[in-house]
Amino acid sequence: MTDFNLSEQYTLSVRVDADGLAFSVFNPLSGEETCEDWPVDESLPLAANLRRAFEAREWLGRPYRQVYVLAATPRFTLMPLELFEDEQAEAVFYFNHPRRPHEEVRYDILHRNNLVVLYGVDRSVCGFVQERWPDATLRAQVSPLLDLFAEKSRQGNTRKMYVQIHRERTEVFCYDGGRLLLCNSYPCTRDEDRAYYLLCAWNTLGFDQERDELHLCGRAARGDDWVRGLGKFVRRVFVAQAGVRMDFLGIRRE
Repeated sequence: MTDFNLSEQYTLSVRVDADGLAFSVFNPLSGEETCEDWPVDESLPLAANLRRAFEAREWLGRPYRQVYVLAATPRFTLMPLELFEDEQAEAVFYFNHPRRPHEEVRYDILHRNNLVVLYGVDRSVCGFVQERWPDATLRAQVSPLLDLFAEKSRQGNTRKMYVQIHRERTEVFCYDGGRLLLCNSYPCTRDEDRAYYLLCAWNTLGFDQERDELHLCGRAARGDDWVRGLGKFVRRVFVAQAGVRMDFLGIRRE
């Protein structure tokens, strides 16, 4: 049981997603972690859902050593770090995405992978985070995924595809020895569409059906019919098994 009277020693992680909110309190000394999922009322803005959760859970308002907020959004675009200019961030982002009212364009710099992630977040969410946790680190959820998958893809000598399953979208990350080949988000809710998008990307990039690896995470399980069906096309299919910390990167525990 987490002793929230010692919260100043802990790390709070918050995932903001239209699929639902999630909160994690982690004690770095003991390794103990307390997590809670919070369903989203789709009739309300995400900031209003955050406020409701904050009001209902007293421990969210306690002081923490560190606070991380991950914005899970399909509205992101990537660019090489050497081409990035701060003043051009909004122009580059809206070259790839239609404008939305009340949106703030932010960016994460991934130095290890020489990338910049540009992403859009509702201004009310940014305002809530700054109000409640002024020192919080706000990032796009895709940013730690890119770092994580790049690191994992360097293991072995096969090309790897990582597929992140959300309720209403699928994100595909493809690597060759740590080198990013593709990162894209596809809107879809049906398993057949998910399989189509990832197999289309697999074929377009010329991945080897016998040798290369397909890794599924998020809303996917080994027993799912569509996951078993992928074995007809790709020999090496894996479903992520991870602890709670991975849940905040969108990887479901088995």
